Amino acid sequence: MNTINIFVYFLTIFFYQNQDVQGLWITEDDETGKKKSEVLIYKEGNKVYGKIINLILPEDKGKLCLNCKGENKNKPIKGLVILKDLILEDDTWEGGTILDPKSGKIYDCYISLEDDNTLKVRGFLGFSLLGRTQIWKRKLD
Repeated sequence: MNTINIFVYFLTIFFYQNQDVQGLWITEDDETGKKKSEVLIYKEGNKVYGKIINLILPEDKGKLCLNCKGENKNKPIKGLVILKDLILEDDTWEGGTILDPKSGKIYDCYISLEDDNTLKVRGFLGFSLLGRTQIWKRKLD
């Protein structure tokens, strides 16, 4: 019986480690493929959030969210919380939103790990079929 308990313990640890989206992620520009920003994904309670902590491209440094509405209007892009209120359902964080700082639009969103260092980020309007997917890579230091 002791061997079974140990096996279940390690299986549980493995499962939860694979669900850990927390950490620093590198985004890429959809058009150029260049590394664009660093997003810190973190938990508050049972929800996940993502905040831009660095803009990589020199031409983006100091940019403001000119097209944003409400509280984010004209705020620096660096420091914006762009992922909000994602809740874990099976192996996907969903039910939240993502802000596109370029357009200022807010989309429904879900994220899921492809592997430990690859995050699939899907933003959409209404139906997940009507949207765009980005792949973010974990920053390894």
